[in-house]
Amino acid sequence: MHVVVAVLQGFWLIAAVIAVGWFLAHTGMFGRSEQQVLARLTFWVGSPALLFLVVADADVGVIFSGFLVATVAGAVVTAAAYLLVARLVLRRSVTHSLMGGMGVSYVNSNNLGLPIAIYVLGDGSWSAPVILMQLLVLQPAWLAALDASQQGRVSLRRVLRSPVTNPLTIGSLLGLVVAVLGLELPGVVRAPVELVGGLAIPVMLLAFGISLRLSPVPRGRGNLAELGVVVLLKLGLMPAVAALVAGPVLGLSDAEVLAAVVMSALPTAQNVFILAVAYGRGEDIARDTVLATTLLAMPAMLLVVALVGGV
Repeated sequence: MHVVVAVLQGFWLIAAVIAVGWFLAHTGMFGRSEQQVLARLTFWVGSPALLFLVVADADVGVIFSGFLVATVAGAVVTAAAYLLVARLVLRRSVTHSLMGGMGVSYVNSNNLGLPIAIYVLGDGSWSAPVILMQLLVLQPAWLAALDASQQGRVSLRRVLRSPVTNPLTIGSLLGLVVAVLGLELPGVVRAPVELVGGLAIPVMLLAFGISLRLSPVPRGRGNLAELGVVVLLKLGLMPAVAALVAGPVLGLSDAEVLAAVVMSALPTAQNVFILAVAYGRGEDIARDTVLATTLLAMPAMLLVVALVGGV
């Protein structure tokens, strides 16, 4: 039962803060401009500081453990499946498809993954490899594709420059250096970073709640059909692929299989919505993907954990 309680607590925390943002927008206290400020604040300031600490405190052995291969496989297969459906069946634009592909492959490994890793898997560092993979590989790849769709061509310079100009990636790389070298941060350095990093999660969720109130809900048969595809791929296909690769293919331990499946079953990260706002691309599909997968992820995750044997 402790697993069930942990999952419920994680989702309740997110829902409560999102509701505060929704209420602020509903009463007219916060509007679109405030949402933009909050989104940029967490993107440029709060999240880099938080990710630096998360990665710096992680066990290097866990960061480079085998289960990461399974989670990467799940993300790649799921993204490819969505892109095929979006372009060939739903006839979505390139920009829309790219942001949707990022949405189905980018999990909430930070503000939900951390507490789930701690209380369900027994070790918060299980989320660190996923965070690094997403920030160092997955996110730069998607953002480079988005840049290319705007420019009309792929610029090798922009692709190579993307990871080192993104504040989230910079924070994670600096944290990785600290972790690999085994450095101990002095209190005079750590304290202000912790203070700044503490604003990331609540500000991110407030911005998302404001967007839910100010933006129209998805309507139309095509949009609802796409959301159904997104949910099935993100909460069904991705953990299934991770389980297949981690278990029968790689023969990992039960703990590693459970970790790969649980992390893959996480809903889409709010970071996707923050990036959509920051880049001015695909805000609707990013918001709807985060909302739909977050609302449905709890029963899906409980089912996944039960099937793998974690309950």
